[in-house]
Amino acid sequence: MEQETIASGRPGTRDHVETLTRDERFTWFFRNEFRSVVRTAYVILHDAARAEDVAQDAFAQVYVHWRKVSRYERPEAWVRKVAIRSALKILRRDRLRQILERKTEPSAEAPHRPSVELIQAIGLLPPQQRAAVALFYLEDRPTSEVAEILCCSESTAKVHLFKARKRLAAMLAEEADDGV
Repeated sequence: MEQETIASGRPGTRDHVETLTRDERFTWFFRNEFRSVVRTAYVILHDAARAEDVAQDAFAQVYVHWRKVSRYERPEAWVRKVAIRSALKILRRDRLRQILERKTEPSAEAPHRPSVELIQAIGLLPPQQRAAVALFYLEDRPTSEVAEILCCSESTAKVHLFKARKRLAAMLAEEADDGV
């Protein structure tokens, strides 16, 4: 394992003398900065759950680039910059969605909402199958478009749908049998 030494100082501080692995140093950084980054994102978003998601995504990016970021004079500034950009992107997307919703007329018929049991069963599928089911059955998109969105061939999209239908049928039949 790669070892790093940080400068001397009081225990529990950034300057504390310890030989740490890169992962241990990241863990220390995460524990000391995460709550503050969440607060910063919350001030921008006014939504605690989204602020925490933004902070988690920012720290995931820091982890991927930790070898480089850990050498910065102020890595805590870098993670905040990533979080702030992400939070602002969310706000822009929300504003755009609001504008588009105001400009479009609601459909005359209420959208069909799948049953809770079906949504739970879909949640148990692998991610690609979940996405294929959502696009094909819930958004009524053709398989060619499903394939394009999922970045796969049309035959692969059909395989995802076939496997998803098979698993859903098995899961939902089991639930029906359990209730009898």
